[in-house]
Amino acid sequence: MTKQELVAQMAADAKISKKAAEDALNSFIGSVKKSLGKGKAVSLIGFGTFNVSKRNARKGRNPQTGAEINIPARTVPVFKAGKGLKDAV
Repeated sequence: MTKQELVAQMAADAKISKKAAEDALNSFIGSVKKSLGKGKAVSLIGFGTFNVSKRNARKGRNPQTGAEINIPARTVPVFKAGKGLKDAV
């Protein structure tokens, strides 16, 4: 499902315009990004939790040459599905 398909589905379900649905979806996405940027989790009961995870620096290999490379530490977003979502799938 693409973003436009999701917007159309939200608009139909909520009986609102596509513009209002798109604004709501963009607001949700922006709020999640802002919260994760501050290191805070976003939990939606029954759906799942968006969180931030820290990955340590490690050594890897270049698959073409086999040369060893250093992979720097980084912070990445993660999503853990909740029970309601797991049961639906």
